Amino acid sequence: MDSSDSDWQIDEFGPSHTGRAVAVLADGGEPRPMVYDTGGASGHTTSQWWVYDGTGRAPLATHLRAGCSCGWRGSALHPLDWAELGDEPYAVDPVGPRQDWCDHIDQVEARTVPLPDDLTDLLRRLDERLTDLAADAPVAALRAVGELERIAERVGVDAAHNVAVDGVPWETLATALGLTENDARARVSRYRYAH
Repeated sequence: MDSSDSDWQIDEFGPSHTGRAVAVLADGGEPRPMVYDTGGASGHTTSQWWVYDGTGRAPLATHLRAGCSCGWRGSALHPLDWAELGDEPYAVDPVGPRQDWCDHIDQVEARTVPLPDDLTDLLRRLDERLTDLAADAPVAALRAVGELERIAERVGVDAAHNVAVDGVPWETLATALGLTENDARARVSRYRYAH
């Protein structure tokens, strides 16, 4: 899946749950990525919904659905009216698919391990304070960020070790973190093998 400005993402889940509108053909299937000759050896490949307008070699998309990089696909089909889209369909952010993806993210978030309320409040206040400090005293903010990175590294190493000792299954860990299994493994490995 190619990345673009039309992708939807939230910081917490990053590339594990990147959303976008996905083209759907009249038969209910998704079209193959389009390859454009750019004069190079490999060409440019895209699966952005707006290229499936039925012109040239492109098949005609009749609907859109929400899709996520985790493999999830929305069940709702949103009709496409190409005449209504005008000459710049790429400038349209399809509201229906975006809302479906937001609902998917709400479900992902609901399955994550909850943080204690006092920690959530502390993190919010720390974010606000550091944001202010970055504007008022940027050097002090950089020093504080360095300290936070050291704390995160130390605590991350301990947590990764304990996850391994406890034998937490990867699927369980991935769900609890709101990540794909590969991204959950990468997060644990980053800390587990940091030293």
